[in-house]
Amino acid sequence: MLPDYFSHAPRPRICVMPDNPHPFEQLTPEFLLAAVESQGFVCDGRMFPLNSYENRVYQVGIDNAEPLIAKFYRPMRWSREQILEEHQFCFELLEQELPVVVPIVNGEGESLFDYRDFMFALYPRKGGHAPELSNLDNLFSLGRLLGRIHGVGAAYPFRHRPVLDSQSYGHDSVALISDSFIPADLKNSYDTLTRDLLQAIDATMQGAANGQMIRVHGDCHIGNMLWRDDAPHFVDFDDARMAPAIQDIWMLLSGNRVAQTAQLSEIVDGYSEFYDFHPAELKLIEPLRTLRMLHYSAWLARRWQDPAFPRSFPWFNTDRYWGQHILELREQLAALQEPPLEVS
Repeated sequence: MLPDYFSHAPRPRICVMPDNPHPFEQLTPEFLLAAVESQGFVCDGRMFPLNSYENRVYQVGIDNAEPLIAKFYRPMRWSREQILEEHQFCFELLEQELPVVVPIVNGEGESLFDYRDFMFALYPRKGGHAPELSNLDNLFSLGRLLGRIHGVGAAYPFRHRPVLDSQSYGHDSVALISDSFIPADLKNSYDTLTRDLLQAIDATMQGAANGQMIRVHGDCHIGNMLWRDDAPHFVDFDDARMAPAIQDIWMLLSGNRVAQTAQLSEIVDGYSEFYDFHPAELKLIEPLRTLRMLHYSAWLARRWQDPAFPRSFPWFNTDRYWGQHILELREQLAALQEPPLEVS
């Protein structure tokens, strides 16, 4: 649910960016069906889009069979090598009998397909519902699963996929917003505040430079989890990258400090059954949270000429949005000065 202040937001400003504005215009129903059928499936004509913005994802009906999920990758975002590394990571997890949804492999052993100008993958449809993160038993189960995932992820590094760092998530994001999006009357406040934030984040991240970076899911929010058969399942490793293990843990936390401490303890209890938890990474939680906030605004800005974004995020790029964003970043600056969470 969107914050209350978005409910009557004014019309967003349009900011012209140099990128191709409509990369998905080619994805007509005829195009989609032809792409899926190029892999030997016979579609029954039923199709509807699923909730996805970075890529385009559709449920496609298959004649006399279960529907498939077709994922069309955003052009120019990932290279072929980067996508194949994501797939390989998923296959490794499946080999360890972990509950992840992996792409379908064709008779030639391929999981990534080409149709005209698009790369796409096909997945089996899996049902389920979002986990209840307020349930401590669920967090224990999620901790156990993350521990197993990280055990696999620590085996060796990605060669092609990026690293979550303060440059790409922080400095680059701030530069884009400051140069092209922030309103003129808020620019000084934004620039001063983000300078202080990035200085604090850089100091903490550099202090943790000797910590281990492993292959992680990278985007552990409830939209990327399914609860089925009384157990969690992970989907959509599209943001998998090298990062501290805590990146996949902190996003499961919510509420005040007392609540987060209790949640963290349950997660760590389950996690530690399969992979060593490193308490030194707890100091990275607030820096990583701040980087995600900065990166999220820049992500919306970079995609603003994709017609799906103004339609789905009408509150973005309004004066009210930027004013609230600055208030939230000020709260994060205070949070960065607080002692890190502890495992009770």
